[in-house]
Amino acid sequence: MKLERLISIIYKLLNHEVLSASTLAEEFQVSPRTIYRDIDVICAAGFPVVSYQGMNGGYGMMDGYKMDKTLLGSYDVASVVTVLRGLASVFEDERAQGTIERMQTLGPDDQAPSVAVNLDTRRTDPEALPQLRAAISQRLTVSFDYVSAKNERTTRDLEPAGLQFKFGNWYVTGFCRSRKEQREFRLSRMLNLRLTRETFAPQQELSREVEATSGAYEAQLEDVVVRVKPQAMAEALDQFHQSEKEFHADGSMTLRLRVYRPLEAQWLWSMLLGFGSGAEVMEPPALRGILKQQLQQALRFYEEV
Repeated sequence: MKLERLISIIYKLLNHEVLSASTLAEEFQVSPRTIYRDIDVICAAGFPVVSYQGMNGGYGMMDGYKMDKTLLGSYDVASVVTVLRGLASVFEDERAQGTIERMQTLGPDDQAPSVAVNLDTRRTDPEALPQLRAAISQRLTVSFDYVSAKNERTTRDLEPAGLQFKFGNWYVTGFCRSRKEQREFRLSRMLNLRLTRETFAPQQELSREVEATSGAYEAQLEDVVVRVKPQAMAEALDQFHQSEKEFHADGSMTLRLRVYRPLEAQWLWSMLLGFGSGAEVMEPPALRGILKQQLQQALRFYEEV
């Protein structure tokens, strides 16, 4: 514990102009006398700590002193710090913040960040990510209610293996005891998340199962062709940016999407219907029929209007 505190003090002094003994004592939950002894040890180890007197006095590193930067270049440091900042903001992780301070000592003083990472959590329970991360690190099973893409609500027991942020949403992967297979769950659809006290051993065959199912997934991808009018262009590009695009002289656009089982993909139906009259599905014909049926059912709510 003392060694970890000494290392942390060194990096803090490298990243701040002057820090008082009382400030350091409060942060590390020790007495100022302990900090004085720590500073003596740091000086004895060869670090040029300077003592400043007065009301704003304290300890700092000699001007111009930096740790060896040969292990990482400035680009590497900036990239790592950018990612860590995003994680620290999501998980409120003091360890990540400590790592950021240590990494910053290896970068140039005047380098402003050119990239920011926003790991948006507005679509999840604010407690879900920290709870799942704790469950993964401690290998604790979790229980929750889940609303599937078919709007079916079930209770699941999961051995969580990892968290992923993709397509603007957080997902947790792991072994679902309820279905007895590897599954992925979107956090925005998880309700009443509960950590249990039951531990689990890591599943050894999960990676093989994922590889085996990936081929079956690819085989069930189908083309969906959508004609988009100019007034829906921006929204369509936001939603389907990675699709094939063909632009036409009248300002419209044709998109070709590869979708897993589009005739069952209710998320796709909702998205396409959300374009209103700004988009028309051209293929497959069966999907056109499904959307027509969805529109007719919705119109029944407004027959008296």
